[in-house]
Amino acid sequence: MIDEFAKDSLHQRLRRDREALLWKLDGLSEYDARRPLTATGTNLLGLVKHVATVEARYLGEVLGRPSPEPLCRWQDSDGSDQWAAEHETREQIVGFYRRTWEHSDATIGALALDAPGRVPWWPEPHADTNLFAVLVHVLGETVRHAGQADILREGVDGRTGMRAEHEQPVDEEARAAHFAKVEQAARAAVRIDEVRGGSGGGMR
Repeated sequence: MIDEFAKDSLHQRLRRDREALLWKLDGLSEYDARRPLTATGTNLLGLVKHVATVEARYLGEVLGRPSPEPLCRWQDSDGSDQWAAEHETREQIVGFYRRTWEHSDATIGALALDAPGRVPWWPEPHADTNLFAVLVHVLGETVRHAGQADILREGVDGRTGMRAEHEQPVDEEARAAHFAKVEQAARAAVRIDEVRGGSGGGMR
């Protein structure tokens, strides 16, 4: 009973966070969906491509149920699994992610949490694993990258929220006031630290 509850809980959270990640592409131009938004080139469509590939491998071949379609290369030195080449369309990448969901969902439904798996790129003795550990790992990857997408999307057009139904109109005045309050608290903390003789460093 507890195993089924745990599997269902993890699976429901994974479904929710998949949608949260994908929603971050909604309404973006082709350029904004693809362009590098950090010094290391992190971009929104690339996050979707990467997470789709991670899920396809972990909830596929690792558990003896490989993806029915060819997978893109990943973990290359140029990070090619984390950005979209010019010939790769948004529809192709999103479509691949959604098909991966279907395959993963079937795997999760068919296997028990203790079903064995093997991750050959994990160091021994951790390479031999099971569905529970794999599901937790994939969920962690999805949550992490969905959080990155939150920040990236806010930087593009100010849009925030986990899902469409949670989105609120942008109140620029309220945001500016909140920003100023946080900035003021940060500067005040530095002054207090200096009085105490702390080593936190001064303001820039």
